[in-house]
Amino acid sequence: MTAAAASAPNPLLARWSGPFGLAPFAKIEPAHFGPAFKAALNEHKAEIKAIAGNPAKPTFANTLLALENSGTALNRVCDVFFNLTGANTSPALQKIERAIAPKLSAHYSALYLNAKLFKRIADLFARGADLDLDDEQARLLERMHTWFVRAGAQLKAADKKRVAEINNRLAELTTQFSQNVLSDEQSWRMVLDNPRDLAGLSEAQIASAARAASDAGLTGKHVITLARSSVEGFLQSSTRRDLREDAFKAWIKRGEMNPATDNRPIIAEIAQLRQELAHIMGFDNFAGYSLADTMAKTPAAVRDLLGRVWPAAIAKAHEERDALQKLVAKEGCNFEIAAWDWRYYAEKERAARFDLNEEEVRQHFELEAMIAAAFDTATRLFGLHFNERTDLKLYHQDVRAWDVTDADGRHMALFLGDYFARPSKRSGAWMSSYHNQHKLKGDIRPIVVNVLNFARGAEGGPTLLSFDDARTLFHEFGHGLHGMLSDVTYPSLSGTNVSRDFVELPSQLYEHWVSQPQVLKRYAKHAKTGKPMSEAMLEKLKAARNFNQGFSTVEYTAAAIIDMDLHSLKDASGFEAGKFEAKCLKRIGMPREIVLRHRLAHFNHIMGGYAAGYYSYMWSEVMDADAFAAFEETGNIFSQKVARKLREHIYSAGNVRDPLDAYVAFRGRAPDVEGLLKKRGFL
Repeated sequence: MTAAAASAPNPLLARWSGPFGLAPFAKIEPAHFGPAFKAALNEHKAEIKAIAGNPAKPTFANTLLALENSGTALNRVCDVFFNLTGANTSPALQKIERAIAPKLSAHYSALYLNAKLFKRIADLFARGADLDLDDEQARLLERMHTWFVRAGAQLKAADKKRVAEINNRLAELTTQFSQNVLSDEQSWRMVLDNPRDLAGLSEAQIASAARAASDAGLTGKHVITLARSSVEGFLQSSTRRDLREDAFKAWIKRGEMNPATDNRPIIAEIAQLRQELAHIMGFDNFAGYSLADTMAKTPAAVRDLLGRVWPAAIAKAHEERDALQKLVAKEGCNFEIAAWDWRYYAEKERAARFDLNEEEVRQHFELEAMIAAAFDTATRLFGLHFNERTDLKLYHQDVRAWDVTDADGRHMALFLGDYFARPSKRSGAWMSSYHNQHKLKGDIRPIVVNVLNFARGAEGGPTLLSFDDARTLFHEFGHGLHGMLSDVTYPSLSGTNVSRDFVELPSQLYEHWVSQPQVLKRYAKHAKTGKPMSEAMLEKLKAARNFNQGFSTVEYTAAAIIDMDLHSLKDASGFEAGKFEAKCLKRIGMPREIVLRHRLAHFNHIMGGYAAGYYSYMWSEVMDADAFAAFEETGNIFSQKVARKLREHIYSAGNVRDPLDAYVAFRGRAPDVEGLLKKRGFL
């Protein structure tokens, strides 16, 4: 920290007077976080002590409302810090992250295991019917009581102590796990330093690889990184089977590349600790504990869903493999299709079957146009408007901002878009927020961010996306709308703070619009000619919609099954990740040509907040297929009547009611899995 910065007030603790309540990123240095966390934690501890020790009889105002109003400074520091560690980290921030994770865990364990505080909440819960609460207040009381019980508030003192110890250690382990994956992603790159190495790559891919090389200080060369859009594009296009193998093996070995960043021992300890935690909480295994407060409720319900999809997916994948093997033979080769061959030959098969060329498709999916398409869809559905702000100082030069307003010009949110891969950003794509919507102190509107990892185009040229990339952009923007349209009173119930297997509904539903002719005709314009996508190509995309669906369903469903198997263990002693993977995949008959979408050593989802929850994407897909049909049934995919119901009951409603009740309020009935099977082409 500079001398001037050291003598100035800590910007994380000072009043933020900038536009939209945006953090003063330009003033924040890593050294500010330690003192800020310390001060904010002490402030929150004092607030909790006052609430728990209040001699007055518990009321909604002096207990639940007081809790909702507490921790403002801590939430603000956490929101800035953890958004930065995900999207723009550094060794200094990672060091702080490793130190603060167990401290935060200890703090929240102390909060949820506070006997005096829980006694007040339990008293209110017992008297709930006599408190004259409105629906949202009643929901907050029910949820708060559930959260405390599930955290261990009713346990004996010795068990509470052990739960806190387990939570602290899990915080350390999951932080290290994520940092190890990022380290492996940062450390690997494939340098393509002669023309032969570029064989099969499109002009746009070559330009993107040159840009990646330049960013890495290797001007004049070409580089493939482990950013998904870089490595998957290479696997799809490169004619060099040897290089495809090298890239693929690096991609699937993230988290176990180097002894210093080997996640396999960490997984073993996480599995043992979660199993112990579940037993303390009265469950046979962690899956049972985790699912008890979801829409699914039980591991049996999840396995029933996955079990209905798996046989159809396997059968389809076998058909696809046989077709690809015929292509290999047709080329005069005698090798069996391997995992690093699948994407390459699948693209050949798609081109032959549907006369659809991936490079030609990419030319129609320019990043700027897809951002505009996502915005326009929100305008047509919900009346939102997006005005780019170039005057704001954000956390990285790549990040962009838009002021989001409604049809009456009222400010709804500040939306941040962070679209390009870089070494300081973890892989994948996600939505987050710098603060959530609530009405505790006026109508507080949210700051929402979408973080993606697209391979940047050539200097001065467009960034071209695959159709899957464009769908990912719409997916994350659907999450973003869930945060931006939120219209509830209490922060704990705001935006995406919903059941884990409901939270993917708004995002996966929004994906549907990117494939609709009304959207494609308007925004899928050729990057060079500016001409709209032709009717012929639209028909080809529609015909190819379910191409390779067996492959994608198998790689996803297998990962969901292995997540359930891991967290269904009753005894995790002696756990070895590699052997466990192999045993599970053998049991379910995993084709050797397909690899898990996420192997355990880099499966950040399930080592973090989606433990025993990766099935959620498919659970939500059952709903999203049925929900989009509500628009199709009207003959208008922008039906204002349906959009109003969707906004009221799903996008703006947060967690103010049970998720199934919310869905039924929108659709009029519960969804059925047949919609998912039809969507994927299995029926």
